Amino acid sequence: MTGPGADRPTAAGGGAGEAVPPPADAPVTLLIADDDAVTRSGLRILLAAQPGITVIGEAADGVEAVEQARRLRPDVVLMDVRMPRRNGIEATRLLLAGSADPPKVVVITTFENDGHVTAALSAGAAGFVLKRLPVPQIAEAVRVVAAGEAILFPAALRRMVAARPLASAEALPQAALTGREEEVLRLMATGSSNPEIAQTLIVSLETVKTHVGNVLTKLGAQNRTHAVVIAYESGLVVPGSAG
Repeated sequence: MTGPGADRPTAAGGGAGEAVPPPADAPVTLLIADDDAVTRSGLRILLAAQPGITVIGEAADGVEAVEQARRLRPDVVLMDVRMPRRNGIEATRLLLAGSADPPKVVVITTFENDGHVTAALSAGAAGFVLKRLPVPQIAEAVRVVAAGEAILFPAALRRMVAARPLASAEALPQAALTGREEEVLRLMATGSSNPEIAQTLIVSLETVKTHVGNVLTKLGAQNRTHAVVIAYESGLVVPGSAG
């Protein structure tokens, strides 16, 4: 489990109703969106050298990111948050709302306490990575998200949400989660995978998948990460109490 201040992401298994991952033997196709040409070029060269990843395009701003993603149809977009013309938050929202089969979005940022990252997660990004991470870890995050899972930094996410107003405070009362669904959501917020949740609650993996799917539906969450953001913002999980 990720401890306070840790940089290593946690892969949280996908829930019911999530997109079917690409075939296991197919490389993950990746679009890199970053307004810094040196960073973008470096990421392209280094990630293209990682096993199982094919970089198929670049974008220098949010407008280009949306255009390129719709044209090239990558499995994953590695999306910088702060970009000109259209930032990564709006680009993520447009991508996920404008397609029946949108790419997964992984936010990449320099600062883990950037409030914009939480907004991007709420917009539907599957997770975020830090630019200072070793390239193999960034590559692994891309592969994990492409497989239908989420990438969480529970400690960093807690800190980010703790610094924000409780924008979704009404979400959980309106959602009418069952007691067991709340338990599952709390465990999701620690970064626990579906098998780990099943082991903790002593239930089957299929039961956990059903509960996760119900949680996403009731919260109106686009994915697992979005549900975790809602859990923190609503006060169901108190920053510092999980993980």
